[in-house]
Amino acid sequence: MRRLGSVQRKMPCVFVTEVKEEPSTKREHQPFKVLATETISHKALDADIYSAIPTEKVDGTCCYITNYKGQPYLWARLDRKPNKLAEKRFKNFLHSKQNSKEFFWNVEEDFKPVPECWIPAKEIEQLNGNPMPDENGHIPGWVPVEKNNKQYCWHSSVVNYEFEVALVLKHHPDDPGLLEISAVPLSDLLEQTLELIGTNINGNPYGLGSKKHPLHLLIPHGAFQIRNLPTLKHNDLLSWFEGCREGKIEGIVWHCNDGCLIKVHRHHLGLCWPIPDTYMNSKPVIINMNLNKYDHAFDTKSLFNLLSKIDNQKFGRLRDIILDV
Repeated sequence: MRRLGSVQRKMPCVFVTEVKEEPSTKREHQPFKVLATETISHKALDADIYSAIPTEKVDGTCCYITNYKGQPYLWARLDRKPNKLAEKRFKNFLHSKQNSKEFFWNVEEDFKPVPECWIPAKEIEQLNGNPMPDENGHIPGWVPVEKNNKQYCWHSSVVNYEFEVALVLKHHPDDPGLLEISAVPLSDLLEQTLELIGTNINGNPYGLGSKKHPLHLLIPHGAFQIRNLPTLKHNDLLSWFEGCREGKIEGIVWHCNDGCLIKVHRHHLGLCWPIPDTYMNSKPVIINMNLNKYDHAFDTKSLFNLLSKIDNQKFGRLRDIILDV
């Protein structure tokens, strides 16, 4: 199977969208909804959406693995945002609907500072060597997750830089109906983006762990391919999300042959998320840590060590995994 694309920028919707003036069910205090029409977007058609690979859109926070300090590192998403004056100027421009004119950004003066180790995301537009903001006025980027950084403590819990491994959730290699949690070498994940899910991420829609014993995992983007998707029509997709067990997911991401990523979210179709019983939690999961090959012991309170205590155990669903310190 070819390697699927990475998430380095905002993904467009597979359908042309329209704004409806009623309260959003996705974002609190947002007075409008962005809904899909029945028309497939030009971006999707240009990317040959009909030959793309559909995958489950997972609800977490986006991460990236690339080298830092001479070794593979986990990087957290950090968008560079405009300062108050620039943001006010940008919002006034949007509200004035001056679509015939282009908004001018002064990247050196209009944006808040970021850490020296910050890097811009790939594929974003550049002007005179400077990364340019997207249509939302943000410059997508990444910062390395240092071991003792409290701001990214949940990111840190899924990696061990001494042994250069990450905690990954994916399908079992011999049984696509079974999920597997394993320690994967960071070198195997280089230049990939992944989704961090778990107890303290985005309201924990998959019900992982508990406040006392939090559990967090990484899922490579594109890891969960959708096998029986209906035709690419608004009503067919709506029926699939509402009526099929496989449709109990946040959304769909199509990985196109040219590397382009196209999505549709349940909210685009007027459907709710999160939902009580997700498709991810309908599958059994097995723990396969196999840490005996490492010369030294992992920290006793680390997720790696706690999961190794239940190595080779099979659970009915992800939310059944309970970790005891």
